[in-house]
Amino acid sequence: MNNSQFYKGSLSLIILKLLEENKRMYGYEITQRVKDQTNGELTINEGALYPALHKLEADGLLTASIEQAGNRPRKYYALTEKGQHETANKLAELTDFVKHMQLLLNPKLSLG
Repeated sequence: MNNSQFYKGSLSLIILKLLEENKRMYGYEITQRVKDQTNGELTINEGALYPALHKLEADGLLTASIEQAGNRPRKYYALTEKGQHETANKLAELTDFVKHMQLLLNPKLSLG
């Protein structure tokens, strides 16, 4: 599977959901978690990840803190309260979207 436009459009939700589950993460950790959870089928490159993180932070959905990791600083991201609400809203929207797509694309499965 390649990194289609559908996945690229879902990057913010992927980030929000991972942070909801893990409380706080740094960029490389996010990329590796996505790769691990999708058995390498989906990868996020830094060129897509960091602009998305910065936008979510600018929108007030994330906070960032810098901590020392060995001899270098590491930037950790966490959800704000607004980010928690946004994550719940986006997940509900996605659930509705998937349900409607199932009805449209495979109505025979939806009748049971």
